[in-house]
Amino acid sequence: MINLRHGAARILAVCSTAATLLGASLASADAPPPDLPGPMPPAANQKLAHDLFRDLVQIRSVHDVGTAGTAKVLVGYFEAHGFKKSEIRVLPETKYPWQVNVVVRLKGKDTARQKPVMWIAHMDVVDAKAADWTLPPFRFTERDGWFYGRGTSDMKDGDAAVAASLIRLKQEGYLPDRDIIAAFTADEEVGLEQSGPAFLLKAHPDAIAAGLVINPDGNSGELVNGKRLDFAVETVQKSYVTFTLTVTNKGGHSSEPRPDNAIYELAHGLVRLAAYSFPFKTNATTRLYFRELAARESGRRRLDLLALAASPTVDRAAAERLAKDVELNSILHSTCVATMLHAGVQENALPSRAVATIQCRIMPDETVAGTRATIEQVVADPRILVAPLGNYERAGESAPDPKLFAKLTKVVDSMWPGVPVVPVMAAGASDSIFTRNAGMPSYGIGGGWNDMSDIRMHGRNERMSQQGFYEEVEFTYRLMKELTGGRP
Repeated sequence: MINLRHGAARILAVCSTAATLLGASLASADAPPPDLPGPMPPAANQKLAHDLFRDLVQIRSVHDVGTAGTAKVLVGYFEAHGFKKSEIRVLPETKYPWQVNVVVRLKGKDTARQKPVMWIAHMDVVDAKAADWTLPPFRFTERDGWFYGRGTSDMKDGDAAVAASLIRLKQEGYLPDRDIIAAFTADEEVGLEQSGPAFLLKAHPDAIAAGLVINPDGNSGELVNGKRLDFAVETVQKSYVTFTLTVTNKGGHSSEPRPDNAIYELAHGLVRLAAYSFPFKTNATTRLYFRELAARESGRRRLDLLALAASPTVDRAAAERLAKDVELNSILHSTCVATMLHAGVQENALPSRAVATIQCRIMPDETVAGTRATIEQVVADPRILVAPLGNYERAGESAPDPKLFAKLTKVVDSMWPGVPVVPVMAAGASDSIFTRNAGMPSYGIGGGWNDMSDIRMHGRNERMSQQGFYEEVEFTYRLMKELTGGRP
């Protein structure tokens, strides 16, 4: 996900959780995976998925390197397992040819009346320094029931699961009732104008035109203390927008300090911003989520959750109490936080310029202009220039579709009986933002399970349970069949 996005800490707020886990102990790294009994794919498909997963993880597909290497691996596997060249499109980005997208299509029988179902899965990863890891980050290590390596949980596990499932369907002679598209895309972790889906929608819209989009980024299953808590489906997400706050003046010699020190002026504005809380809000997805969460709680917390679930009019007292939980706070309102500071050129010189980077995650119904105006009002200093940095994509909502949720619940129940399927709003962002804005209903659905006490996406010693990975492959296969209703 872009900037540590996507995931769930009971609400898909992985971005904050992952950062706190970068320093996880070696003892935790070697702990055995949770017991995840469940259906497994056939032995041959397990081996295919394993080998594909291994080959993808061992490619350093970071932003500066690109996804040409991972694209080549995927194309090789598809061609070696029954797909024709005409069914595979290799689409490098025009301005950034090392950022390569691969779109594979399994033809269906009723393409005239039924739009395709598409899986989108990004091939890139955030970088990792070997010195920060106990194990080599770009080596696929199998140890004590885990697969270790950068991308094992974000999201080369999903790439391998989607590819292995599509190959299995092809080998079985499966004929879906509509086309199944798998789009393996570039540069999700950095985004900007290089994001794969954004490029494909502009340059090759025919390749990914779909009636339904499934994005397994971040996975859906949530484990707490070894117990399967729920299966979270992302239906809406906050948008991210970055601002710079800049103060400039003439500077001078440190022996003659003046009241208009750029660092102090900026610092005063940042303190005011840190103390500000954006208004609390709910939407259709979060109200459903709060209702589901209330069923597992008791006392005051349960009553507060039910109060927020009951009405679009927010009970401020209830929201303030719940917002003390960092993860719930992230989906109760927009947030802006300072993430970087730059000032001065030398220790004996007054700074002539001080700049703070502010990362905002704004609610789906809010705008960049409105957020900027709020920041300017809060810092309350005309000498602090507030300016947006980079691109912004508005995040729409894909309504929780009862028919889709019924089919999804059927698959989840066939794998993990009794686990509730719940809609959630992501505090981070994913490539679904682009497909939603293009009018395609898009849902964050992945078959992997996240241990909410030890999220490692973007962190050191990233890993995926071996059995959990194979269950993810089987889940993906079953969901593809359930959503396309075909027959062998």
